[in-house]
Amino acid sequence: MSDDFDLIAEIREDQGKGASRRLRHQGKVPAIIYGAGRPPRALSFDHNKVLKQLENESFYSSILHIKVGDKSQAAILKDMQRHPARPRIMHLDFQRIVEDEEIKMNVPLHFVGEDVAPGVKLGGGKVSRLMTEVEVVCLPKDLPEYIDVDISELELDAMLNLSDIKLPEGVQIPALAQGPEADRGIVSIHVIKEVVIEEEEEEVGVTEVGEEGEAAEPEAETPGDEPESE
Repeated sequence: MSDDFDLIAEIREDQGKGASRRLRHQGKVPAIIYGAGRPPRALSFDHNKVLKQLENESFYSSILHIKVGDKSQAAILKDMQRHPARPRIMHLDFQRIVEDEEIKMNVPLHFVGEDVAPGVKLGGGKVSRLMTEVEVVCLPKDLPEYIDVDISELELDAMLNLSDIKLPEGVQIPALAQGPEADRGIVSIHVIKEVVIEEEEEEVGVTEVGEEGEAAEPEAETPGDEPESE
């Protein structure tokens, strides 16, 4: 079960780009919460408090408690828009959840045993993480904070796939239901080959020559092309 996080929200009545811009100037983040058969509701959060919560990896794959006044709603983070150049959150999307309905969520993969893997320790290979998270389906009570992937026995030039992940009880990977072709690789160990590319020497002191081997004379200036004096 993942950690719980509390977020204090305010109802926002004004909507649109102008209203969202004013909220951001006030140090708040515009957001929306939807799902569970209820109408969407526009909210706002304190920007700095949200930014602090986002430093915790668990925030992205945990049950969040959205509190408005004396009421609380369980939800998960479904989408987040960041400023392209500044450490600023532009908008948040939350999905309401109910205990008896499955949710679909991306969960981080934690690879363990890298230092003792034969492919690394004996083969001199490097671990290549092909995936850092996986989409799972489960009930809210079964949502894992992360999933450990043991690579302590992985040999050189070997790979683990989605089907090799040992899932907690009640958790499934929906991609595997699409057939063998969806069983993607998640981690491998191989030797990284270094290729040295020699830089070509630049030609220095090249002089433009004419047909007879003499240096070409500069073209004569055309009368009238001289800059006008101010």
